[in-house]
Order: sequence, then C-alpha cells, then structure tokens
Amino acid sequence: MKNLGVKLSLFINYFVFAILLNSVGIVIEKSIAVYNVTESQASVLEAFKDLPIAIISFLVASFLPRIGYKKAMLTALVLVFIGCLTMVYGNTFTYTKVLFLSIGVSFALIKLSVYSLIGMLTESKKEHASLMSSIEGFFMVGIALAYFIFPAFYSDDPDSWLNVYYLLCGLIGISFLLLLFSKIPEEKQEQTSNALDDIKQSARLIAVPLVLVFIISAFLFVMIEQGVMTWLPTFNKKIFKFDSALSVQMASILALSLALGRFVAGYLTKYIRWVHLVILCVIISGGILMLVLPQLRVDEAVLTEIVSIANVPVLGFVLPLIGLFIAPIYPLLNSSVLSSLPQKLHSPMSGLIIVFSALGGTLGSRIVGELFHRIGGANAFYFLLIPMLLLIVFVLLIDRMSKKEIIIQ
Repeated sequence: MKNLGVKLSLFINYFVFAILLNSVGIVIEKSIAVYNVTESQASVLEAFKDLPIAIISFLVASFLPRIGYKKAMLTALVLVFIGCLTMVYGNTFTYTKVLFLSIGVSFALIKLSVYSLIGMLTESKKEHASLMSSIEGFFMVGIALAYFIFPAFYSDDPDSWLNVYYLLCGLIGISFLLLLFSKIPEEKQEQTSNALDDIKQSARLIAVPLVLVFIISAFLFVMIEQGVMTWLPTFNKKIFKFDSALSVQMASILALSLALGRFVAGYLTKYIRWVHLVILCVIISGGILMLVLPQLRVDEAVLTEIVSIANVPVLGFVLPLIGLFIAPIYPLLNSSVLSSLPQKLHSPMSGLIIVFSALGGTLGSRIVGELFHRIGGANAFYFLLIPMLLLIVFVLLIDRMSKKEIIIQ
C-alpha cells in the first residue's frame, strides 16, 4: 500500500492521543484518591490539556507548512514521550499538570499535521473521506480502550497504575520510528499568511453573526460533553460506590455510546433535518439526566463498594447512554456552519472551532468540578441542563441564519 508507513504512523498517533486525551477523567479520579487533592483542585487538569491545544492551534497553523509536518509530528511525539516518563518518575499531582500540558501542546501539532497530510496522502475526494473516517474512527476506538487499558494496571499498590505510561511510551516510540523512516510526500509551499493576518481574519469571522452564534453553540456543547466525560469515572466512584477499576470500565459505555451515536447520526441525517435531530438529541440527553439524578438522593453511608459488573444498578448503565444522544450534535453543528461559509474561510473557521471547543471543555470541566466539590456529584450534574437549554436556542438561531447569504468584508 502506498505511503503505508506514514499512514500507519498517523493511525498510531491518533490512537495514542485518544487514550491520553481521554485519560483526564481517569487521572482526576486517581489524583483525588492517591494524591489527596479535592475535586476542585483536580479539575484544573482539563485546562492544562485544552488551553495548550487552543493556543498552539491558533498560533502555529499559519506557518506549520514551513516548519514541515513530519518535523512537527516528531517533535510532538518526543514531547509527549518525555511527559509520560515525567509522570512516572515524578508521581505527584504537579507532574499530572506537566503531563497534560505536554499532551495538549503535542496533540495540537499532531492534529494540524494529520489533517493537512491526509490531503497529501490521497488522490481523490473518496480516498480522502475514507482515510479521514478511518483515522477518526480509530480515535474513537482509542477513547473506548482507555477505560480498559488503565484499569488493567490497577493493583493494591497505589502507584501501579503509572505502569500504563510505559506501554504508551512504547507505542509512541513505535510511531516515532515509523514516521522517522517514512518518506512524507513533498509539501506544497503555498503562500501562507502570517500570524497577524490570521488573527485579523479570525476577528472578521467572529464579527459575522452566524459564526458568533456557532462558536457559542460549540462552546456550550463541549461544556456538556466534557462535563460528563471528564467526571463520569469520579461520579461512578463517589455516587454509585464502584471501585476504581469498575468506575473507569463503566465509563467506557459512554465512549462506545459516543462512537455509535455518530455512526447512527450519519445515517439519520439522510432522512431528518439536522436541526430537528440536534434538538431531539439535546432533549433526550436532558431527559436522561432528569431521569437518573433524582433517584440518586440516597444515604451514601449505607452503600457498600461495588466491585463486580453483575452488581451494578440499572442507573449505572443508563447514565453513560447519554453519549448516544450528545454524540451527533458536534459534527452536525460543524457541518451546518462550514457548508454556509466560502471554502477560503474553512481554515480560519476550523481554528475558531478548536479554540472555542477547548475553552468550552475547560470551563465545563472546571464548573462541574467546583460543583462536585461543593454540592456533591448528583447535584453537580444538574448544571449541565443549563447549557443544554441554551444550546437549543442557539441551534434554532444557526438554522435561521445559515439560510441567508454570508458576506464577509
């Protein structure tokens, strides 16, 4: 297969980063248990992951072709390799921040490079769509497997979970070698704007009403998604009284639901308008929260730890299924806005998507973490109903605005 080494490296890159990015909820749960930090303190890890993604994506995108995608990805792999080893040998909460800082910076370089290289590695729109879908699908596999890979290293030794980073370092090393000895197709050095021009272009985009409404919507959605995904392992442990391994494994249902939800949505959009599908998904997601949360007001002191999936209550299976319904929202929002903008604006728009998605994820996780600490997990998740309600309003606005011609000076 042509460019097999490069393609294989891209798959491994995305797989490893899916595990690392999605491990934030797992590491938060372990930080609370092992490093004795509060939920509020642990919630800053989301910011150490997301803010570097936003900042690096915004600053580097314009001149990344001049640096070279291969050099950028090799640099990213070295950074995250060092971050993983630092976590193992540092073994304090401070080093979890260093780890996620390295993950955020590295993933920004990887994502920008991968999205650009896909076009170089394919010769038709059909090949491009196929490779893109395969890589993104493999990303979802990595997200789901994270919930099984980490618990596989749990034992009575409180530090045993750190051994997972040796495995991840091994995968990173394999990807590095594959990429190092692979020949990257010659990069077309098109005339690129400088960082100041990119900032001006993005500023003009933000002034467009449709774009402004969209970035608020993207912000709200990621706030919902990360609020659930980041805190579900801790929620399972604190509220349902699952042990550490089972808490993480049960959270895998959310990742699998997200993958299935996006696949099904791709089929349903052939028959249902995107706006109707998104609103329906938001309503059902809110309904699941309203169904589950009121039933969790129990005396936690009488609950015993659950260590077997056979003893998991029905509600423990129902809550992660929210992923089925929040999964379609984000890609449908992106598609609706990008298809309403001229092609030349897709790149700066993609930058805005990354920036505000990262900010939404950080704020959502932070707010839920603060509420988790102050009023308990069952009550904290009620907060997510607020962005859900606002999202419905903004989705209706996007649908109305996207039907009009977009003119940008």
